Order: sequence, then structure tokens, then C-alpha cells
Amino acid sequence: MKKSVFLFFLSFIVNLTYAQPTALQAVEPMFWWTGMQNPNLQLLVYGKNISKKTVTLNYAGVKLVKVNKVENPNYLFLDVVISATAKAGKFAINFSSPQGKPLQYIYELKQKENNKNRIQGVTNQDLIYQLMPDRFANGDKSNDIVLGMKETALNRDSMFYRHGGDLQGIINHLDYIKELGATAIWLTPEVENDMPNASYHGYAVTNHYQIDKRFGSNALYKTFVDKAHQQGLKVIKDVVHNHCGIEHWFIKDLPMKNWVHQWPNYTQTTYKDQTVMDPYVAQADKKEMLDGWFVPTMPDFNQANPYVQNYINQNIIWWVQYAGIDGLRLDTYAYNDIKYMASWAKQIKAEFPNLSIFGETLVNTVVSQAYFTEGNTINQGINTNLPGITDVQIKDAIYDVLNGKYDWTTGVNRLYTVLSNDFIYKDASRNVTFLDNHDMSRFYSIVGEDIKKYKSGLAMLLTTRGIPQIYYGTEILMKNFSNPDGLVRADFPGGWASDSTNKFLASGRTNQENEAFNYLKTLANYRKNTTALQTGKLVQYVPQSGVYVYFRYDKQKTVMVIVNSNNKVTNLKTNRFNEQIGGFKTAKNVIDGTTFAILETLEVPASTTLILELQ
Repeated sequence: MKKSVFLFFLSFIVNLTYAQPTALQAVEPMFWWTGMQNPNLQLLVYGKNISKKTVTLNYAGVKLVKVNKVENPNYLFLDVVISATAKAGKFAINFSSPQGKPLQYIYELKQKENNKNRIQGVTNQDLIYQLMPDRFANGDKSNDIVLGMKETALNRDSMFYRHGGDLQGIINHLDYIKELGATAIWLTPEVENDMPNASYHGYAVTNHYQIDKRFGSNALYKTFVDKAHQQGLKVIKDVVHNHCGIEHWFIKDLPMKNWVHQWPNYTQTTYKDQTVMDPYVAQADKKEMLDGWFVPTMPDFNQANPYVQNYINQNIIWWVQYAGIDGLRLDTYAYNDIKYMASWAKQIKAEFPNLSIFGETLVNTVVSQAYFTEGNTINQGINTNLPGITDVQIKDAIYDVLNGKYDWTTGVNRLYTVLSNDFIYKDASRNVTFLDNHDMSRFYSIVGEDIKKYKSGLAMLLTTRGIPQIYYGTEILMKNFSNPDGLVRADFPGGWASDSTNKFLASGRTNQENEAFNYLKTLANYRKNTTALQTGKLVQYVPQSGVYVYFRYDKQKTVMVIVNSNNKVTNLKTNRFNEQIGGFKTAKNVIDGTTFAILETLEVPASTTLILELQ
């Protein structure tokens, strides 16, 4: 998420206000499972003066070991141990006192599903398709406006209001995503965002355990994951450790003052990630970066608070187990307490060994990216246990190839240099590579709406190392610059019944849009069936005269990629690449299928990336 969101709101500090909840308003997590790796569970209980009650439960294999009272009498935190012998079933948690009516919550332990094949993980064998649920397709008009929520306006003419897209709309177009060649779907957060303004994007959570009713229900989300799996598509959930929305029910009645970071006056993060890793940092600068609020409407969690840690940890575990999610994208990763995040990652991988996780790190150098990844490979002093990050350095380097000037360190030399630094990662193939997303200008606009550059950029993205991700609409040349962000979050044409054109269908697309769609579809499906482009080794050659050549290969295939960044035809001498070309005699153009002899000189068109399968 980008810092520009919501800066127009007035700032204020959250206080411990003691709202007036109902007698027993919430127990979270609402239910749990038997057979989990960690037997410990901490239940958050919320109700009017609930701390004055005596708590008891009686169920075989379940033990209430401690009742924690905190500053706010409307909360209790119950420490429970669920033994390996506990069976699935329901039992009563009783709340009683000499005065007042006794209360009871019927808690359920469900039988844990086998996650071995259910949670598949997202790897460099995949291509991620990222979309925003509110802006992709409206499959259920009945949930467009939900009375009682703070934002009820539906206005597709405004980029700031909700547009009505939902989970059913995504389900209705899973076949489209599959046809394109994607193998995984990343949704921006779909949990409740009951905010009065711009609630569509999902990054200001107001209820961690509830899918936003304007998107659907918890049950429909699980159905979406199941149907995606049936289509051979994995699902990535976008989660936010760092903050929530200021309208969250527990922000309005804080369990304790240090549930969030409090300041004498409103203090915003500096967005200076360097302070996290700077060996010479002033501690005041580091504190402001980590503990300052992202924006005024998003309170910053105090991740040193063990109750906060348990709440976030259990919520994410709950969603993964409930829905069978394959991967997690971690929003605003650099703004979190790195020691807490390392502990969290270790816990969640112990529970779900196949689950994939990657963190959003929109930072300025390769070293800064690597700092946040696992392995303590560059003397970080900590193992973050984070397998991969969003590789903004690859993105910027590809843009330099397409728009920059070829020089000693720029143009194609920049991409070569970025990849040459991969030794500082434990495994760079786990990084997510991309050209744009919901927080930045669209790729097609950045390259000046030049279809040759567009194809060349996608070719590099889908043939280099890592897990490639594309943003919805890239395949149909959706365009705009992110000033403001809403301009790059337009509706997918055809996702609404009233749309004049339907670009989910070839008949609804222009000739140039079909050219772009078919190019990406051809390349994505080739990659899906070519292990050399997924897990194969990469060998790159030092660029010369604006031309960059690299190979991806394994025992099955060798693929040669030639990037001509010049605006003129280049005649490339092939003898320099004999180490990889070896005894190959012919080459097949992966995009158009033509086959030709490998000659001493190959003619490479201007501003083009050729992808050749050697035969």
C-alpha cells in the first residue's frame, strides 16, 4: 500500500473510551480446530463489564489455564490449551457472577482438514494475477449497498466510491483468468472495511474475522477458494499486520492503551525504510518510522504487545485453515516490528509448511530488499524467515531497459546488474517480480502506450527468475497514471451488466487489445508448460551495444532471450554464446511459432525481446 492513501483526513489520537457493548458481543476466534500444531489458543472476549464475570468451561481435552484481565473491563483474554486428544465438538464457555445474568457462549472445535494437498503454495512455477474485488466484476447486485454500513453510496463515476465488484464476480470469470495462463490469484483485502470513505480498497480493516458484506460472506470466500482450486488456480490472501482501520470496533473501545502506538500528538511514519537497517540510526528516527501511523485513519498496532501478537497470529492462521489459502502477501512489510514478523513467520510455517508468503517492500535498493528476506545473508543480525519480497528493483530495471538510455550502468545494463546481485538472497527465485500493481502507474502508460515496449517488458518479466505477477487489465492495455491511485483502479470493462463493451470476450476487444491479450496468453501458457522458464537455471551475458542476452535452461529445454533495447534493427553475432547454444541447430520463436536455422548472425527487430526455444 502506498502512503498517499487518505492523507486528506483529519488526524487525531485514539483514547481508551469505554464504549457500551452488549453483554457478550464477541468471542474471537469464533471457533477453532483440533490437531493444530500449536495447542495454545487465546480467546478475545468482548462484552459489557465482562471482566467481572467468572469464567468456566468443561470439555475433554480442553483446559482453561488463565483468565487475563486488562485495563478495559469490557475485555477478557482467555488462555486455553487444546490437547492432542481433544475431539471435534461443541462446549459451553460460561460467564457468571453473584450479581447479574449468567452468560454462555457455545464454542466449537472443528475437525482439521488435511492440508497436504489443500494448501499448495505459490512458487516460481506460477504466474500471479492481481485484482481488486470492487473493480473487477459485479456478480451479485443484491450486495452492492448494505444498509447500516458507513459507506452506502455506489458511484462508478467516482474513483473514490465503491463500484460493486464482489467475490461472485470473480468466481464468474475464473475461466478467463485460467485462459490467460495465470495460475494464482491475489486479491487485495476482502475483509470488512466499514470506513466512511474510500472503503473499496480493503487496507483499513474494521473486522478481522468477517468478509466485507459488499463482497459476499465468509462462506462465499471459502467457495471462491474451492472453485479456484477446481480450475487449477491458487489463491493468495492479502493481510495487514501493521495497522487497521480507525473504525474497527476494538479501536473504538481499546482493550488497553498500548494496543496501538500512542503519541502526545498525531505522528505519522516517515516512510524512511533506511532507518530500520541503518547501523548509525538515531533511535528517535527509527521509532518514528516503525511506530508512526501509516495515515491518520489507520492506527498502528503495537506489535510488542503479546495480546496484539496473539490476535494477529491467530486471525491469519484461522483464515488459512478455514479457506485453504495457498499464499499470503504481507502489506507494508517494512513498517512492522521485524522481530515480531520473524517470530510470526516461523509460527505460521510450522502450522502450514506448504504455505507461501512474500512481503511488500517498496524500497530503493537491492540491499534494502534483501535485508527483509530470510537467512541473515547480509549480516542483518536476524533471520526474518520471510522467503520472498516484491522485487521493485527488477521492475525499475525493466523500465530502464524500455525507457532509459543505454550506458555503463543504465538501460539493459541496469537489469543485468540487478540480477548479478542475487547472491545476497537466500533464494531470489522466491521474489515476486512485477511491472505494476494497484499502487502505481499502469505499465502500458509508463511505456508511452508503445505496444512493442509493452511486449518486450512482458517478455522479460515472464522469462527471468522469480514469481511473475501481472495486474488485472494489463492484458487488455488498461492505462493511466497513479495520481491519484484511483485512476489505476478502474473497472474491468465487461464486469458489469450495464457495460457497453465486454473485454472478457475477444469480440469486445479492439484489434490492438486482442494483439496484447494473445501475446500475453501465448507467453503465459508457454511458461506454464516450460519448466526451464520456471525453475531452470539462468545464465546472462554482459550487455553489448544495447543488447542483452540470457538463457533459461534445464534438462528438458533451453530458451534464449534476446533483448534489443535499441530503436533500430540489430544484427547479433551468435558465436559469443556457444557455451549455451552448443550443438543446437535451429530456434523456434515462442510467440509466432516460426522456426529458423541458428546462423552466425541473427537479425533482431528494434525495441524487441525475442524468446527462442533452441532445438
